Amino acid sequence: MPASLEKNSFCKVNLLLNILGRRADGFHELETLMHPVQLHDELTFSVTASGIELTCNDPQLPVDSRNLVYRAAEAFFGASGRPAGVRIHLEKRIPQAAGLGGGSGNAATTLLGLNELFDSPLGSEQLHELAAALGSDVPFFLQTRPALATGRGENVTSLDAFAAMRGAAFFLIHPGFGIATAWAYQNLARFPEALNGHPGRAQRLIQLLQTADLPAAGVDFYNSLEAPALEKYPILRLFQDFLRENGAAATLMSGSGSTTFALVTSPGRAEQLAEKFKGKFGASSWLAIVPV
Repeated sequence: MPASLEKNSFCKVNLLLNILGRRADGFHELETLMHPVQLHDELTFSVTASGIELTCNDPQLPVDSRNLVYRAAEAFFGASGRPAGVRIHLEKRIPQAAGLGGGSGNAATTLLGLNELFDSPLGSEQLHELAAALGSDVPFFLQTRPALATGRGENVTSLDAFAAMRGAAFFLIHPGFGIATAWAYQNLARFPEALNGHPGRAQRLIQLLQTADLPAAGVDFYNSLEAPALEKYPILRLFQDFLRENGAAATLMSGSGSTTFALVTSPGRAEQLAEKFKGKFGASSWLAIVPV
């Protein structure tokens, strides 16, 4: 058993988030198509004599049970029956409250990292159960491929790479403010069409992305949570309009926001788009270009 371990914790974008209504348990039924993005935080795990110790380079993040990493560690030790004994350092790079799933990825990576560090006491089904209990997006990050997620997001089906996205790049924009997931869902009630979407959008987009025509598929990118978000934060709509007008094959807000992304046919064109964006909106936003 190694004494320490380092793992990268990646983020995601939602190519589609179609909410199908509120469930009796208080969650929302949905279908979402998520794609991994090769931007990552870093987690370092070290075996200690006892307890769970979490540190983070971002002083604004809690390092107790309010942090998903800490809760994931508690869940791992509880399920494995092993006495707790780990020090975890989280090097945070992914923006928070951004719709990129950074915290969910951290939780999943913690489960995987601790399982590896302590000689794999948990099987894949147990890890999935723990992940689903920690959060709806967490199970997605137990795997590394594009995926269709249904239910409240916990039912994950891995997919092959999309032909339409071959050679493309993501251009990500975080405007410097976050949008709380709870607020986005609470305000969705004011938009009945967005709250009660029609099933089947995800399968249609998957079929389009399996072709080689990215602009045709881009028309079907959709996010129910844009309804309240773009009303309150019209700058996000301005971003999208500008991106479309300047060559983006698709543009969408990811998750509950506030990150908006453009999908561009090549990294070089994404660089050009980023320069135009900075010329229009300035350089105050967090920007990243990531090949698919």
